[in-house]
Amino acid sequence: MSVKDAVTERFRELCGERGITVNELANLSGVTPSTAYSMMDPSRRDISVITVKKFCDGLDISLGAFFSAPVFDDLEQEIQ
Repeated sequence: MSVKDAVTERFRELCGERGITVNELANLSGVTPSTAYSMMDPSRRDISVITVKKFCDGLDISLGAFFSAPVFDDLEQEIQ
């Protein structure tokens, strides 16, 4: 799994736990819904750390709490 896929999976997990949609996450985070849906799009490979931070702020969690999840423990190396 790539880092981007893990980030997407983690946000989907957090949205599910809170019973909110990706659109609601965008609204809570002060970003456009298109930005949120773009990040969730599997064909998009890059995401901004600033956008991740905004989503974390919207969910009222720290970046540390966000990345302290099992989905990040066994990621593939990004260096080819």
